[in-house]
Amino acid sequence: MSPKKPEKHAAPPAREGGRLAEYRDRRDPGRTPEPVPGDEALPHGNDDTFVVQEHHATSLHWDLRLERDGVLVSWAVPKGLPWSPRTDHLAVHTEDHPLEYAAFEGEIPRGEYGAGKMTIWDRGTYETEKWSEREVKVVIHGSRVSGRYVLFRTRGRNWMIHRMDPPADPDAVPLPESLRPMRPQERARLPRDPDAWGFEFAWGGRRLAAYVEGGRTRFTDERGRAVDGPGGLGSRLGARLGVRPALLDGELAVLDGRETYMIYDVPHLDGHPLLDVPYRERRERLDDLGLSGPRWQTAPWFPGDGAAVLEAARGQGLPGVVAKRLDSPYEPGEESGAWRLVPSRPKKRR
Repeated sequence: MSPKKPEKHAAPPAREGGRLAEYRDRRDPGRTPEPVPGDEALPHGNDDTFVVQEHHATSLHWDLRLERDGVLVSWAVPKGLPWSPRTDHLAVHTEDHPLEYAAFEGEIPRGEYGAGKMTIWDRGTYETEKWSEREVKVVIHGSRVSGRYVLFRTRGRNWMIHRMDPPADPDAVPLPESLRPMRPQERARLPRDPDAWGFEFAWGGRRLAAYVEGGRTRFTDERGRAVDGPGGLGSRLGARLGVRPALLDGELAVLDGRETYMIYDVPHLDGHPLLDVPYRERRERLDDLGLSGPRWQTAPWFPGDGAAVLEAARGQGLPGVVAKRLDSPYEPGEESGAWRLVPSRPKKRR
């Protein structure tokens, strides 16, 4: 189906210096690596280029830019482009950017407008179905995002962006509101068939589930109740995962005198519950996320070598070892024999 003939772009109010005056006013070309063109006439492309840039500024967001009449008309989208028509996201209209910005990646220095790291998240072409002062309808063709979207103005610079097509992944579902974590049964000895098990250290910390979506993070405790996370952890962890939705299971432990979120399971990832996926595969998917930062770590796990892990736990003064069957599903809220807590020191009999 051919796109409708686009409506003529409604130009913003004229100001001295032209379409890029606000952009130039905000930037010092001697300090920022961003392109800052002069006052010459604007180049014109085919009005069909789009780019989405991941911007680690004061708060993580994504910048959607659409080429139009020689500039990149831009919106800051705090949670990224919606993947489903069930959810609309805020899109804040910002100043027009030069066409050269479509290729920009770099670090904007501290103290400059928009300071932080900028990377290209996706780019490609788009078709215009409608363009007015209050509504923009486009069909986007990218490698990470494709489909029909509409941006509509709500108030001032605030717009909303809505996906008009069905979900990009029709089987994807939102993260659960709350999940009570699976718990191990305490046993005196390691399993007799160690090759069927994976072994992790018991950290002795506070159990926390982290729900990460759109660069933001919320937490629940061992009873599934909403709680505040440690200061700075949520925003940094959210920035690390970006737009990938994930539910992480772990605990807040004190390591070398510092609280660190030790992550050892991923019951939900990229819109798909992993409750029925075997522990071994969940751990492999968690490892692939590469979650390692100043306040969080992916906890190590050791298939088949429980005796060595228990000995290491004793040497490091840790509470013990958690043995998890490699083929075990994730059972929310259950105390399951598929997970076994073996203390470092046997309890004394009275």
